[in-house]
Amino acid sequence: MNVSARLRGRIVRAALIAVLIASALLSLGVGHYAMPLPEVFSVLWGTATGTLDAKGQLSQSLLFQVRLPRIALAMLVGAALSASGASYQGILKNPLVAPDILGVSNGASLGAVIAIFFGLGSIATQGLAFAFGLLTVFLVVVASKSIGRGNGTIIVMILCGVVMSSLFSAFVSLLTYLADSDTQLPEITYWIMGSFARTSSPQSIAVLFLIFCIGSTPLLCVRWRINALSFGDEEASSMGVNVKRVRGIIVCCATLLTSASVSYCGVVGWVGLIIPHMVRLLSGPDYQSLLPNAMIGGAAFMVLVDICARACPTELPLSVVTAIIGAPLFLWVLFKGRKDWL
Repeated sequence: MNVSARLRGRIVRAALIAVLIASALLSLGVGHYAMPLPEVFSVLWGTATGTLDAKGQLSQSLLFQVRLPRIALAMLVGAALSASGASYQGILKNPLVAPDILGVSNGASLGAVIAIFFGLGSIATQGLAFAFGLLTVFLVVVASKSIGRGNGTIIVMILCGVVMSSLFSAFVSLLTYLADSDTQLPEITYWIMGSFARTSSPQSIAVLFLIFCIGSTPLLCVRWRINALSFGDEEASSMGVNVKRVRGIIVCCATLLTSASVSYCGVVGWVGLIIPHMVRLLSGPDYQSLLPNAMIGGAAFMVLVDICARACPTELPLSVVTAIIGAPLFLWVLFKGRKDWL
């Protein structure tokens, strides 16, 4: 990466960090109990100096027990999905790949729906969603290795992902049809459409942060190898890259991030598809800067999506907001980048 490209990536990263900070500050004041930014700064200053009155303590509880954990959750989910999408797009050499290309989202949805259907509780819902997401990709990898050989393995893996995704989607539809319409069906629908309202405890956020670190650190360490893989397996091998090992690491880490994100907030589309594209247009195709910038951009995007969802009189599901925002953005990205990869 030359000096100009490196400088460009740093400028984009600084701009994305500024957008992320501004979005987080704006999100602190948005909700059913609106707080102007001066009041937010007053509460933060009072917390630091210990000079809060009774009203300030109420606002402090709202900020630190509800909104800050929710902002942290939105940042982690956005960064995880964007990192997964960018990684899959690189190793599969396909700009239209999303993080759930191997069926992770539908697998996690099935685990969550099973937990809701049998009334196992919120912790079991997250746990089963996470486990079924990982199980889905494990089954896809095993099936693709049994069926495909050599260069066809990646194509076979994607096809197996489509098959598994369709199969689990059918099971989700079956359980949704059999669910009790008064109690279970609304909860299933609400979960599938995505929301940050269900999970905001500091303990759960800490667990997600740990999973995020485990999944994102190897991706950041091997991001220069994603550059090599994007040229093809033979070129990457000639550069000294162990293609099978690196691809396996990337698939495992991206699956871990996607499965954890879906288990915490439900199915959220478009994030891992459009954010890497937008960042690629801004900072270039080099994964040395693309991957960290995509993570920052995804975090900022999900905070903005959460702001839009909470700004309505009735909180909107995340998948609705991401589709409304993401579809026009993706059309714009397609138009801007058509000369490069269409």
